[in-house]
Amino acid sequence: MGKMKKKKPTARFAGLALLGLLSGCATTATDSRDPLEGWNRGVQTFNDNLDKYAMKPVAEGYQWLTPSFVDQGITNFFSNIDDIGVTINDLLQFKLAQGGMDGARFLVNTVAGVGGLVDVAGMIELPKHKEDFDQTLGVWGVPAGPYLVLPFFGPSSPRGVGGLIGDAAMNPITYIGFGVFPGIDNGLGAAINGGAFALSAIDQRADNLGTEKIAAEAAVDRYEFFKNSYFQQRKYLMYDGNVPEEEDGFDIDKELEEQDFGPVTPY
Repeated sequence: MGKMKKKKPTARFAGLALLGLLSGCATTATDSRDPLEGWNRGVQTFNDNLDKYAMKPVAEGYQWLTPSFVDQGITNFFSNIDDIGVTINDLLQFKLAQGGMDGARFLVNTVAGVGGLVDVAGMIELPKHKEDFDQTLGVWGVPAGPYLVLPFFGPSSPRGVGGLIGDAAMNPITYIGFGVFPGIDNGLGAAINGGAFALSAIDQRADNLGTEKIAAEAAVDRYEFFKNSYFQQRKYLMYDGNVPEEEDGFDIDKELEEQDFGPVTPY
């Protein structure tokens, strides 16, 4: 950026007034990305109540009971399983070099990291990447479609629903309940599958307990905040962090992106 000229008090006040007007328009004008706003707000209220009365108390109890090294081990385990899908999506997006790194990361952590409980790959500078099937569909040219809030999962889109299905198909835990693994019948497999999903969700919610206060203080309209954060996060991931600059020089969504609120995660 070039040098900024010092503004006079009147000009500064006018600028703040304009910003306030633009922010107000952002929350009251019809958003073409969100034609299902009535449905979406209702589902977000359901998710918020579910989180308030169930997920958050359970996550707080989990965090209080679980030693930090066990908590980190559980997070590492699910992150390692996720690297299988990350590697497949790398290859589907023709990111061959990154795919080799992520495949190596999975092998190193599985073998040397005791099944992924220890992030040995991180110690030898094999970084964690975030690739999912939603991004792959985007690279293939599939449009995201309108904003869609899903029960239990939170912010998404029609393409995001396809992404969730694709990611589940790439996760080996999904197949435990289908008799794929010898010695595990369907009933036991379904219990393991459900337990793993619940543990992953609780662990993820516990890891994000510290971020909700930032979101609450930053958002005038909680719904708009999560919607804009979702679109900014997906754009950031699609461009691998190299998001093109907006042509008009001021973008309310970009102002939100510059605040480090972290990714929007499912409930």
